[in-house]
Amino acid sequence: MKNLSKELVSRINDIAVPVRIMHVCGSHEHAIMENGIRSLLPEEVEIVAGPGCPVCVVPSREIDEALSLVNRDVTITTFGDMLRVPGSNQSLADAKSKGADVRVVYGINNAVELAEKNPEKKVVFIAAGFETTAPTTASTILNEPPENFSILSCHRLIPPALDFLISSGETNLNALIEPGHVCTIIGTKPFDHFSTKYGIPQATAGFNPLDILMAVYLILRQIKNDDPHVDNEYKRAVREEGNIVAQKAMDEVFTVKSREWRGFPKMPNSVLELKDEFTQYNARDIYDIEVKDVKEAPKGCICGPILRGLKRPTDCKLFGKSCNPMHPIGACMVSKEGTCNIAHRYTPKN
Repeated sequence: MKNLSKELVSRINDIAVPVRIMHVCGSHEHAIMENGIRSLLPEEVEIVAGPGCPVCVVPSREIDEALSLVNRDVTITTFGDMLRVPGSNQSLADAKSKGADVRVVYGINNAVELAEKNPEKKVVFIAAGFETTAPTTASTILNEPPENFSILSCHRLIPPALDFLISSGETNLNALIEPGHVCTIIGTKPFDHFSTKYGIPQATAGFNPLDILMAVYLILRQIKNDDPHVDNEYKRAVREEGNIVAQKAMDEVFTVKSREWRGFPKMPNSVLELKDEFTQYNARDIYDIEVKDVKEAPKGCICGPILRGLKRPTDCKLFGKSCNPMHPIGACMVSKEGTCNIAHRYTPKN
């Protein structure tokens, strides 16, 4: 592996040109930081992290939607890393500390089991995640969970976010490393138009250091040959067409809506909501949830610019000081997939 790494770095140096590559995957950022990949690359080859953490991009509004259920005799179930994501004034962890019935589950199946065992309880599951976890939610709904179970859909779609970032020109990105986990579900086809329309070279990558280095090399080779397209470096898991069964389940259950992300304005066709025929499982409909006038970020937090690839965690005045994994102020410090959380673990301490 060491010799292969040296060979790849040598090839990258041979054809290196100024390029700003964005990835959108917490696992990729973890591999990059843990293995010091940025330090191996020539200065003109820059890798920046985009909105690759599914928990981090859930906006304050949706946390507030969940919090609106606290005083309505509802049991809220969620993943552990969602607990401390900030709403406009508090988090689910804050509500739990004050006696709210908020429970951590490992997956939607655990939430369904809780509802089945306690038919007198109204159980709501916060269904967060990208295309990777949406099929599990869809499958659960298709299997007709109990009447006392519902979901608050916070699922989001990666391609529309990338389209926004590219077309806005804000981040000056000119290449993409596509997320391996997402691509196992949707394949590589949804990313083709970034190359054909915008001339963006791309590579889908796995999660070890060699995967990342190979993706960088493939992108540089496309630039050298003036041939932008999607190279599938992660062929051992990703097919061009993706997982057709998972896509079919998602299409059956969800409709695509426009909504804001944390750090992003309202983006067209970027979130998944339950179709009308499944309204009996939609917590927004059941509880008539409506939240207005939401404050997006805690004072001093630059999570938004970090999620858009405009800033690095070390650019934030709060990073590693008042904001740390034990006391996260911004959403990017909460989850282990968050760019700030990862940077805190691997940035040398003074």
